[in-house]
Amino acid sequence: MGLLGLVALVVYGGGAWKFWTGFDRTNFSQGKVHLSLLWPVYMFSKPYRQNFTKALKG
Repeated sequence: MGLLGLVALVVYGGGAWKFWTGFDRTNFSQGKVHLSLLWPVYMFSKPYRQNFTKALKG
């Protein structure tokens, strides 16, 4: 896997965990698992980025 792969996995997992724990601070009402697992894909959407930032600011 290498060091780069391990770092990417830690960043991905950390982002998913932070979004999961801060989900109640977002405007979303459904899709907690889906949105938490696919957060890197949705980062291209401005509304999602804004909600992701809200979730991280806990």
